[in-house]
Amino acid sequence: MGALCAAMLLALAPPAHAADSVAYKDPETGFTFAQFNAQYVIGRYITYRIATPSNVAQGTPYDAVVQVAAPVDVGWTGLAWGGYMTYSPPNGGLAERQLGHRVVPLRHVGFGPSLLYPLPPSSFGATYTLLTKGTHVNSTYWQYTAKCTGCTAFKGQGSRNVTLNPTGENRVAFAYSRTKPSNPSSSGSAIQVHDVTASWTVDFGSASNANFAELVQRNA
Repeated sequence: MGALCAAMLLALAPPAHAADSVAYKDPETGFTFAQFNAQYVIGRYITYRIATPSNVAQGTPYDAVVQVAAPVDVGWTGLAWGGYMTYSPPNGGLAERQLGHRVVPLRHVGFGPSLLYPLPPSSFGATYTLLTKGTHVNSTYWQYTAKCTGCTAFKGQGSRNVTLNPTGENRVAFAYSRTKPSNPSSSGSAIQVHDVTASWTVDFGSASNANFAELVQRNA
């Protein structure tokens, strides 16, 4: 059923050029993000945003801020920094879910075909720091904002060094499951295999913030 749903969503998806991110200035945190609305079921979306510092030299690792806003019917969702689940930072990104009035990070990384690995082994190669401002839950949706260290540079398949372009386009992906983690209070909780996955191109050039470090401190 999950594979069928994913196939339907991909068939309905617009051409790649129409699915690119757009610049978004968040009035709450002050970050300028590259934003994309990912359709996880027909007519419903999870919003993914990425912010980066300016004046980053090509090939140099750098911190990034990720913000995700999801409806409360989303059990967990992950962002794959490398554009695929395998050989990318945690979960191919960060899986988060609602927990009462908290948001708990779930850290996983995959080392094989995602359909064969419903629960990838935990990885601590990337560090996420939740920002207090921009992280909240209400009756209709939950949102987190977090700084990630170790998400823009990592070892890809075949131990290939991967560094995301700080001023250009990068391919990222998401995963979604309607099923909540088995132990939502634990960052190492087991999670069910995703129901839907898709990828898109993010323009990191539109996510640049000259006062990145100041904004991180202000929202901590």
